[in-house]
Amino acid sequence: MDTYDFISSMLALPSNALAYTVSERLSSLFPERAILEGPQDYFDIEKYAAAGLCQVELKSGVHHQISTTWDPELSLSRNAQNAWYEITWNGKSLDALILTWNVGFHDQCYVWLMADDEVTAEMFFSQVSSWNAEIRDEVLVFDGGCWSKSESLFHAIRSATFENLILAGKLKAEIRDDLCRFFATRESYEKYGIPWKRGVLFIGPPGNGKTHAVKSLINSLGKPCLYVKSFDAQHGTEHDCIREVFKKARKSAPCILVLEDLDSLINSENRSFFLNELDGFAANTGVVALATTNHPERLDPAILDRPSRFDRKYHFDLPAATERLAYVKLWSVSLETALRPSEAGWSAVVANTEGFSFAYLKELFLSAMMRWIGSQGDLSMDAILIEQSNSLRQQMVSTPPSPSA
Repeated sequence: MDTYDFISSMLALPSNALAYTVSERLSSLFPERAILEGPQDYFDIEKYAAAGLCQVELKSGVHHQISTTWDPELSLSRNAQNAWYEITWNGKSLDALILTWNVGFHDQCYVWLMADDEVTAEMFFSQVSSWNAEIRDEVLVFDGGCWSKSESLFHAIRSATFENLILAGKLKAEIRDDLCRFFATRESYEKYGIPWKRGVLFIGPPGNGKTHAVKSLINSLGKPCLYVKSFDAQHGTEHDCIREVFKKARKSAPCILVLEDLDSLINSENRSFFLNELDGFAANTGVVALATTNHPERLDPAILDRPSRFDRKYHFDLPAATERLAYVKLWSVSLETALRPSEAGWSAVVANTEGFSFAYLKELFLSAMMRWIGSQGDLSMDAILIEQSNSLRQQMVSTPPSPSA
């Protein structure tokens, strides 16, 4: 058999015989070459080549199946489903065969790497996989039982900084300085035999800056970020997912593991397993578990009150008059001159927004801007802000909080 119809002939095999038969046929076709095979996982040869780390060409005389997807943030991206690559790397020539076939309810993607010797094959496979496993200008997201890299999420959080975060008193400085010191003092922790890990919990009603603070930390600390959406999985158990999350965090350390809405991630079935991974025998060296919750009362005392698990707890309360005034000023200076309220308007807004969260204050300005545009500038922004704040207050009273709020 030549390579012309190799891919199609292999994919015609029963799935339980495919991987073995491919190995056997490749060994027969290329007896002089070393062959390394395994799940594709992090072996993304296209991305590695796009970074200028090797050169690749699709093998001539073979039909290659390349899947194209579109993302509204990142435009088109292409991914080899079934393809044969010819590779040049460090003056050496290699081949990579990638095949994808269905196994039960999911796709199995395998790679066969052929080189002149086993050492070259292993070194290349290791370097491509290691490079792709690194987190660069992206957030690693865990959802549905698997990891994916999100460049769009990374860029979406870039606008969140400590400079545009308003918090009460010294809270902002305490949070920022705490984590900066932690990452800067590894040697001191090790010198004195203190585990170099940290658990941080942000507590408070929704809309008061917890998520903004998380984003600001990610931006300022410059450490890899792993974000957990859910421990649910279509295949496997929640225990499997929790184990995978912490395994990846340990490999990515020093890193930030974000567990937003912790009370929705943890339940009576997975609590013990989660606690064991968080504070069990495995050392989470260099891992900052950064969690948030709107409902601390829903968290088990073993999570909420045990210092070695979340040893730093920061409370995000509704903004007082001082914070509301700072927020109003921050918004005002970002507006076009015609849209800016007067200083007297600032004071009136602050007095009329007692009990508003930062999220409601943001909605106040957005709705006021739309109202001003709709009036074609006939109404003053001062008057519109008071009108809209009264409307939002009525909405706050008449709308019961949702179970997840």
